[in-house]
Amino acid sequence: MFKVLVGDKIAESGVKILKMESDMGVDVKVGLPPHELREIIGEYDALIVRSATTVTREIIEAAARLKVIGRAGTGVDNIDLEAATEKGIVVMNTPGGNTVAAAEHAVSMMLSMARKIPQACSSMKEGKWEKKKFMGVEIHGKSLGIVGVGRIGSLVAKMALGMGMKVLASDPYLSAKAAKEMGVTLTDMDTLLEEADFISVHAPLTQETRNMISKKAFKRMKEGVMMVNCARGGIVDEGALYEAITIGKVAGAALDVYAHEPPPPDYKLLKLDEVICTPHLGASTREAQEVVAIAIVQQIIDYLKQGVVRNAVNVPSIKPELMPKAEPYIYLTEKLGSFIAQIFEGRMEGLVVEYAGEVLEEGIYPALTLAALAGLLRPILGNGVNMVNAPVIAKQRGIKVVESKSEQSEGYISLIRLRLRGDKGETSASGTLIKSDAPRIVMVNGYHIEAEPQGYMLFFTNYDRPGVIGRIGTILGEAGVNIAGMRLGRVEPGELAIAILNVDSPIPEEIMEKVRVLPNITYAKLVDLS
Repeated sequence: MFKVLVGDKIAESGVKILKMESDMGVDVKVGLPPHELREIIGEYDALIVRSATTVTREIIEAAARLKVIGRAGTGVDNIDLEAATEKGIVVMNTPGGNTVAAAEHAVSMMLSMARKIPQACSSMKEGKWEKKKFMGVEIHGKSLGIVGVGRIGSLVAKMALGMGMKVLASDPYLSAKAAKEMGVTLTDMDTLLEEADFISVHAPLTQETRNMISKKAFKRMKEGVMMVNCARGGIVDEGALYEAITIGKVAGAALDVYAHEPPPPDYKLLKLDEVICTPHLGASTREAQEVVAIAIVQQIIDYLKQGVVRNAVNVPSIKPELMPKAEPYIYLTEKLGSFIAQIFEGRMEGLVVEYAGEVLEEGIYPALTLAALAGLLRPILGNGVNMVNAPVIAKQRGIKVVESKSEQSEGYISLIRLRLRGDKGETSASGTLIKSDAPRIVMVNGYHIEAEPQGYMLFFTNYDRPGVIGRIGTILGEAGVNIAGMRLGRVEPGELAIAILNVDSPIPEEIMEKVRVLPNITYAKLVDLS
């Protein structure tokens, strides 16, 4: 008998399916405080949650029988994935189940904002007839800038095109071919900000996207632009948005998400007539909740009874007996992918993952390709990217992935080389294992180098002249940034060279600018592999 705990409210249809299983005991206990959930979780084989329950490390560590956690929805930021993985618990979600609901809500918010429908409704209910006050704008013929063109963003684009809008798209993982097939105009972020009449955000919240719509971004926008954020709070700098509205730069904003939810009572944006708000309703339709409830329940049943894994976010496709050998390679390829994504310039179009040496012998390399791809996509798209969904995400964005076998192992027992291609050329990085479990980056863009892929890394290219390293060391020292390790690579003395400095803490952007303007420095980027 399996025991399943439903910890958040899901559609009754999903609960009924569970109760129809003769070998499943089901308890629905919604809204348990963390200490009570921790006390009882040891009795259950499966836990189903939505966004209200936070599944912490403490809860997971108390889960003696727990085999699977199911999230009825897309995001799993309320589940400690690391702790679950360490404990051997599969974490599943239901990607795509609320795509239509979220896209429709974003478009509804845009239309409501453009025609001032909530404000007019409120005025009518107060007994007023203020027809002139609520003059709106048409969206037909206007430009909609979409930031992030995944499942939801691409559907919003389709809807907008159907209403006669021109769609500008900014997404570093969307290829020109995929954009053309969608009928959208692929552009860079600055151009989108400058040309869009409406801007709708559909990106995940990551270090790269936090406060991405900043005071600087608002300055680039058109006078009278209108902003929609139904993605994640924190992507739009709320203080900068408030200022942009009060000075007339932004004519309206429609918000479904907030940096802090619920927002505090003195939340300034709520006091502006130009702002319309909803309490994180993007996925709140009967249809979406039915879809995700039934999907997650069926996934839980299939896993507990048959061992079938679908939509898992933390399970690699490797046989259990091969995992001890595969784990260090997974770590290496994931870090290589993240490294190359962060130093790459331009729009990604294709990734070649090349294997040479013993790494080919055990048949684990297909899973390593998934790890490399997850590492490649995660810096921009966040921790929701994993070895299971990375291929789907890459395909959606038109990034072609190719595996290649090579006899050129450069003298190493095993070698993994990533070659990332885009509209501005190719960037490559190679890695290997030293003593079977110590990962190293051993080549970047044809330059031999040996560096540990971990923590914060200052990567730069420069002309090989005396004093370059010393000047950088001085700048970092004055900023209180300690250098933990340094590796250099060059082909000929005096020519172009590369360097990787492992540092103990992040380097502030203003310090990076000081590095970039130094004599003989041609490129500098802080890479975060923490």
